[in-house]
Amino acid sequence: MDRLLLSRGFGIPFFLAVMWGVFQATTALAKPLQDGLGDFVSGPVSGGADRLLEAVHAPGWLTGLLVDGLINGVGQLLTFVPLMIIMFLLLALLEDSGYFARAAFVADRLMRTLRLPGRAFLPLVVGFGCNVPALAGTRILNRRSHRLLVGLLIPYMSCTARLAVYVMIAGVFFGSNSGTVVFFLYVASVLLVVGMGLILRPLLFRDMKEEPLVLELPPYRLPTLRVTGAQVWQKLAAFLRTAGGIIVATAAGVWLLMAIPAAAGHGGFGKVDVEQSVFGTVTRATAPLVAPAGFGDWHATAALGTGLIAKEGVISTLAQTYSAEEDGDPKLTASLHATFEESSGGHQRAAALAFLVFILAYTPCFATLAAQRAEIGTRLTVIGFGIQLAAAWLLAVGVFQIARLVW
Repeated sequence: MDRLLLSRGFGIPFFLAVMWGVFQATTALAKPLQDGLGDFVSGPVSGGADRLLEAVHAPGWLTGLLVDGLINGVGQLLTFVPLMIIMFLLLALLEDSGYFARAAFVADRLMRTLRLPGRAFLPLVVGFGCNVPALAGTRILNRRSHRLLVGLLIPYMSCTARLAVYVMIAGVFFGSNSGTVVFFLYVASVLLVVGMGLILRPLLFRDMKEEPLVLELPPYRLPTLRVTGAQVWQKLAAFLRTAGGIIVATAAGVWLLMAIPAAAGHGGFGKVDVEQSVFGTVTRATAPLVAPAGFGDWHATAALGTGLIAKEGVISTLAQTYSAEEDGDPKLTASLHATFEESSGGHQRAAALAFLVFILAYTPCFATLAAQRAEIGTRLTVIGFGIQLAAAWLLAVGVFQIARLVW
């Protein structure tokens, strides 16, 4: 098997085919479960909470915070629990079988193009889970120049928090092809790492030297239920712990900004139209900046703004802004279609793809910036932050302008 799976001609195509199968299976299997949970949250849960708060004569601001803010925001995230379980299960099976170590060996040839050692693949792979521990993982690299370059590249690795956004947007706009779109984004993530590495290495690290790869390949084995189940639970619990706190804080903060009028005469606290709130005014002012990418609408820029804090906030912010605007069930799918159709001039799928590329390329979260600062220093962190925003804008604009010729 290793003669085949580690060969030059078959190793990388096989790895890509395996990952495509993982993403396709994940989106297809999780879709009905997500729809059921979404209907439950937007129906019985939201409606029951609304009636309960009305029965106890709760003030309007409290109803808005709990129903429009926390329930719609956190509830939208919970619909992605089935997807995370399936994804983590499939990846754990690949890891426990011994195949992932082979993938690292195959990727060594790719790392050589950047003059990085094969072991640099390990913190980069960890970045698919979370960029923060991946940055800490750069310490396994012996040379300082290797650590600094990998530290600049890790934020382009598509983390788990981005996955939830990918699946939601891809499911809305690409239907049965959503798994292929998500796979494309992960391939684009790897290509982006390679491309940025080829740009940054000669600019910042001209004296970089290579190191040989030393890697032990474990034997192939049948995954066990106990080990696989433990890995899935550990990763799911960590995701929910991290995302849960972030979502609650972000949802409460977004609701508060949506409850404060930007100017006198637009209503009182909690009674202002969302577009006339502080949140709506700021996000409407920034929308023209991304108009060339096809999603120059305040709902999208609002989501990107909270996504800078944490990518989990993108979903909750979209749910909150549409819910507050429509006073009830936001019907998120129909709202997103209408928004992107208008902002893109009739090329909504091209705009949706550009939006996903922007999510992929720009700064993952504030926690990643803090981890970068600790590992590579303030100067390189600031440089990396600027490059990420510029790359995200340029790539999104380029994708939209090309894709709109097709869609």
